[in-house]
Amino acid sequence: MPTQPEKHSIQAWSLINRKYLGKGVRVKRFRKPTRCQIRNRVLLAILMANDIKLSYLAEKLSVSSRSVSAWVYEGRIPGKKNMEKVCEYLGYPRHILFNEALLEKSPIICQPEHSRFMRRTLTHSPVSNKILTGLCMVHDLSVSDVSEWISVHPGTFRKWLHQGALPSMTFQEKTEEFFRIPKTILFADVVLKEKSL
Repeated sequence: MPTQPEKHSIQAWSLINRKYLGKGVRVKRFRKPTRCQIRNRVLLAILMANDIKLSYLAEKLSVSSRSVSAWVYEGRIPGKKNMEKVCEYLGYPRHILFNEALLEKSPIICQPEHSRFMRRTLTHSPVSNKILTGLCMVHDLSVSDVSEWISVHPGTFRKWLHQGALPSMTFQEKTEEFFRIPKTILFADVVLKEKSL
């Protein structure tokens, strides 16, 4: 005859509960996100400079957040309908937002923590060159850092960011070499503004 399992007394259950649950269940509800790898630096730069979250863009375009994440982090190209929506909403042509040649050869970088320095730059001064400003945020670079590496005075670099000044061809090429993004994209804000006038 099989023996019946012993029933736990209230005291036994109390000890078990105290042992396993006494300090509360410490299982996290959501995983802490790891740093993301970025494929489309230009799109993320524009979003960061305009303080637009991926989820907000997805909501505005009536697409899934997963789709927008794939555009930024995986370098996916949206379909024709969504391409038109994102280009119209952000105000940039396709060859700037989703430059296929750039996406293929662009280095994959990890998204750093938000830069306090660039946040201050955005909040204290109007920004004319959103792409260049956003790229500094994406790479977590200060004006001083970039100025030193491309051998230009910080005040001059600030003019590029805040006043939309177009640098000489030499400095455009140095900036292109530094960010590994064509100068036609880096200074597109200035060129597009001039065309609209």
